Amino acid sequence: MLEVCPLQGYVSFLHTVGKWSLLFWYSSYRNVKEGIMESIMKIMVSFAGWFWGPPILILIGGGGIWCTLQLKALQLTRFPYVCSQTFGKMFSKPKTDDPNAVSPFSAAVAALASSIGASNIIGVPVAIAYGGPGAVFWMWILAILGCATKFVEIVLGVHYRETNEKGEHSGGPFYYCAKGLGELGLGGIGKFFGYWFAFLLMIEIAPSISTQGASIVQNVVTLLPQSIQENPAQLQNFKIGIIAALVIVVLLVVVGGFKRIASVTDKLVPLMAGIYIVAALGIIALNIANIPVVLGNIFAGAFTGHAATGAFAGTTVKLALRWGAARGVYSNEAGMGTAPIAHSTATVDHPVRQGLWAIFEVVVDTLIVCTVTALTVLVSGAWTAVEPANAGGMPSMAFRAVYGSAGDALVTICVILFVLSTIIVITFYGEKQAEFLFGTKFAKYWKFVYIVAIVGGLYPDLGTLFDITDVFLALIIIPNMIAVIALAPKVRELAKEYFNTPGKYYLADVAAKKQK
Repeated sequence: MLEVCPLQGYVSFLHTVGKWSLLFWYSSYRNVKEGIMESIMKIMVSFAGWFWGPPILILIGGGGIWCTLQLKALQLTRFPYVCSQTFGKMFSKPKTDDPNAVSPFSAAVAALASSIGASNIIGVPVAIAYGGPGAVFWMWILAILGCATKFVEIVLGVHYRETNEKGEHSGGPFYYCAKGLGELGLGGIGKFFGYWFAFLLMIEIAPSISTQGASIVQNVVTLLPQSIQENPAQLQNFKIGIIAALVIVVLLVVVGGFKRIASVTDKLVPLMAGIYIVAALGIIALNIANIPVVLGNIFAGAFTGHAATGAFAGTTVKLALRWGAARGVYSNEAGMGTAPIAHSTATVDHPVRQGLWAIFEVVVDTLIVCTVTALTVLVSGAWTAVEPANAGGMPSMAFRAVYGSAGDALVTICVILFVLSTIIVITFYGEKQAEFLFGTKFAKYWKFVYIVAIVGGLYPDLGTLFDITDVFLALIIIPNMIAVIALAPKVRELAKEYFNTPGKYYLADVAAKKQK
């Protein structure tokens, strides 16, 4: 029998003690780490819930009022002229031989592709479910104010934009924060705000694309036969196929740069919006007798609330304001700073001329598409037949009542097209943030991160990603709106230049119209 060396036994003892100590330390560390991460997430969720209430309404609503006053309600007083320069010139091309030229309409439609999305179909019914018909009124008010806010954003984006080594225009909050606030003697703060905005938006777009991908997967699945939906293996294969197809489509579009993106959205956005609006107007026409009652409920509910009826639990003025205003903010992205990124690519003779498309964008997105959705669920009675928790299904119910099973397919297809256009454009937005922060070479490869992020759509539990996205959006809005409020007087001066310069811009347009 071999005798064990005392030293060997001691080493063995230390090894055992050390092993268990490490395991205990690791377990404790993991629990502490998980506890810290859980606490951080709770803080983030709490912050998002607080900010996306009164603070966001005060910041964006108050900013909209300030911009409206600075511009002397340009979105109302100049509305006929705005229509003549936007709706009236939708298909005009830039008068230039520059191969990188982007028409004002193309830039506007690309921005519209980002803001007009599934929320225009699903978000509005949710606002009505929790805020009542009166929410629609406050949605309209925020949209009118948002016209001024977005006008200021886009004018600043074009005015302070730069041209990269490829001859492409680049602009947005990251430029007008640094340059514009710098002109006010706040260069250090402006640069900090610019980097703050660019970095957070660059990061936020990845989880946002994952959620968009999940939305497409979930909507396509509803069109599959029941036998496939009940077979987990087949269903997963179909989901993978959907994501693979989406990756290929987005990749083919975004690798061609903004010119290709614009050429796709030029066709896709009018098509998808047109199909949806025409179909919805058919439902409204069949229920035209209910319009007076619906309009009465909208205006009365905005100031008195609405009593419970059917599945609708009733609401107050406070809730109508909260949900309606939030829908106005979410739908047209006024104040978020994203639209100027697309608009800054436009070939245009004056920043204010491109700013006119901001009003066009809000009108189409909120005052037309969102309003059509609201009237559809209200005149059809779907808003009183569906529980608030399932409010997103109101449009499908309204469409199904008129068009049968084809109605469900139509709504699903519209949602898919809306979401696809959003993914394509926000990928470009993220690429531009990367370009600003790290240069064009880095940005060229960074966009593939967003392509990979589409795969996140395979995972249905994206609640955490939604929470993170809301926090990032809140942190993005803060520096942008501070810059917009501070630089609104600059836009006022640019507007004076545009409307009062003899023989140019507005006065030239007026003279040309008189000669016809």
